[in-house]
Amino acid sequence: MATDTFILPAVLLLYPGVVNIPRDPKKDSDATDPNAVDETGAPIVRVRLPKRWAREQFAIAELMMGANHIRVRCIDGVTRMGRIKGKIKKRAWIREGDTLIVVPWSFQDEKCDIIYRYLPPQTDWLRRNRYI
Repeated sequence: MATDTFILPAVLLLYPGVVNIPRDPKKDSDATDPNAVDETGAPIVRVRLPKRWAREQFAIAELMMGANHIRVRCIDGVTRMGRIKGKIKKRAWIREGDTLIVVPWSFQDEKCDIIYRYLPPQTDWLRRNRYI
């Protein structure tokens, strides 16, 4: 056994291309490539889905109320007053007709927090795959 540990570095010095060093699969995955395509040639789109265990659901922005409040129509059929969370307030501009992920408040069912906005290609993917 001790000879194996001494032979391996010698082999690496003499034949540097012989040993195949495994790479990190996260860095080599196609999902991180912005120009990645699947086998049909369609671009790969990464889409965040609502977490049911956290009471998240889809919604459509209906009316801009001002002061970071938006009236949204949720997937469960209830129209709620949505509040844009501070995390996405400056990062994502929300317009009427945008697809969103909201979390209804546990103590006031007619209000909710807006936590994510989908881009148009992501919304198209959700419609094609019948999530909305």
